[in-house]
Amino acid sequence: MRRLIAVAVAVLLLVAGCTRSGSGTSVVQVGGDPGALPTVRFQVPLAVTAPSSRVVWAGTGNTLVDGKPVLIDYLLENASTGAVVAESYGSSPKAYLLTKESLGADLFDALRGQRVGARIVQESPASAAGGMTFPTVIVMDVLATRAEGDPVPARPGMPAVTLAADGAPTITPTTSAPPTDLTVVPLVKGTGDQVPTDARVTVQYTEVDWATGAVVDSTWTTGMPVSFSLAGLGAWSQGLVEQTVGSQVMVVVPPSFALGGPKGSELQNATLVFVVDILAATGPTAAASPSTTVSPSAAASSSPTS
Repeated sequence: MRRLIAVAVAVLLLVAGCTRSGSGTSVVQVGGDPGALPTVRFQVPLAVTAPSSRVVWAGTGNTLVDGKPVLIDYLLENASTGAVVAESYGSSPKAYLLTKESLGADLFDALRGQRVGARIVQESPASAAGGMTFPTVIVMDVLATRAEGDPVPARPGMPAVTLAADGAPTITPTTSAPPTDLTVVPLVKGTGDQVPTDARVTVQYTEVDWATGAVVDSTWTTGMPVSFSLAGLGAWSQGLVEQTVGSQVMVVVPPSFALGGPKGSELQNATLVFVVDILAATGPTAAASPSTTVSPSAAASSSPTS
């Protein structure tokens, strides 16, 4: 529920690249495994006179759709010095709409038509209009915006969940009595790493009232994932810790957790049902991103964005 969540404000990037192993003839060499902080090598200062991008490796997941959300991990470096300007691998990936207005023309062109799982690199010149006074090298990993894994058989007595084409869940209430303890029901088993204690997670979720099925809150109204820390969030922490990234879980929260609001609120005594897609997780000891905040358009394009 958004009233309990601080939505992460991340940054983004672009870069030019080569091959999965880091070999090749490109001026910019990119290595590292999928999902891990990339390694980038180039001779400084790197002269960048025009935007250029290439695919380091192609994705095998769903194709990105114009106007729909895209979730990106990134590493942004100063092409003149090789210094890291910003990165998201130590914090949370960043969600954008796949539009020129949201991303800027160059980044939009680099991402358009790509599949989830792709790694893309781009070089961009300095952009006075975008506020970027130096050329940049950016590496981007395209992440899923919905759970991906093997379906888990439904548990009797729990609300039924059906998915729209984009992954948005519809939760149909059951006539069974709600559990009195917090209950976690796996719906899809992902293949990623386990969520550690006090992790920062990136998720999609829908929250409904057990009794009526009425939607209380949902990220799927916009389709934009949100990121937050599990530290201090008892129900969320108990529900998500040790689950694997890529999973979808149902978390049934009894009134004793007081997620329905303060005394006198409509949902004070309600049992709440969350269906959560776990898209990314970073441990609390991960290195923090540099403090510099860079917009996608500043790094990737000379065209202004909103």
